[in-house]
Amino acid sequence: MNWSEIAWKQSEDIYHKIITMPFIKGLTDGSLPPEKFRFYIEQDSHYLESFARALSLIAARAPEMYVLDYIRFAEGAVVVEKALHAEYFKKFDVAERAGISPACHHYSSFLLSTAAIAQVETAMAAVLPCFWIYKKAGDYIYSHQQREGNRYQDWIDTYAGEEFSLLVQKAIQICDEAAMKCSGAQQEIMTQAFVTASRLEWLFWDSAWRLEGW
Repeated sequence: MNWSEIAWKQSEDIYHKIITMPFIKGLTDGSLPPEKFRFYIEQDSHYLESFARALSLIAARAPEMYVLDYIRFAEGAVVVEKALHAEYFKKFDVAERAGISPACHHYSSFLLSTAAIAQVETAMAAVLPCFWIYKKAGDYIYSHQQREGNRYQDWIDTYAGEEFSLLVQKAIQICDEAAMKCSGAQQEIMTQAFVTASRLEWLFWDSAWRLEGW
């Protein structure tokens, strides 16, 4: 069994909790209140800045064969997804985004600190849920969506698309290859980082539903 299969199995219950959250249900049928999606988009723009920096830190520390992959991952976070945010900022007339929420701050800090000081394989595992869970959740929403009149269709199409799928597959493959060179104890630390990040994915969605503040 590959490391990724073990890690996913240990966090699968978290994923199932995510896809049954009211926020995800609202994205799926288009009923999500606009103020909640606006909160999510503003926080996601904060998060992606830290996510891109974490990916860049990994690129600087990774074995040579993976450097370009993580540079490209970081570029995607900055260029592609920021363009999606800009589109929704325009739709929601967001001139100045809100400050960072507690959940976003927690998740961002976890990724940055892990990318900076943990073993690089652990850092790779920590950023993987952002790819993998988003892809799985995107596929779930896409297959259950109410397409007609769904104001969140652009978001759904982005994360359920083939291009994003290829990025996710590459990120999983890299983690599996990296894990093969690690000891059993090191692989367990990788798994712990993956599970923690998965929990923070849940917390991020939940905070948007609750319009969380300090």
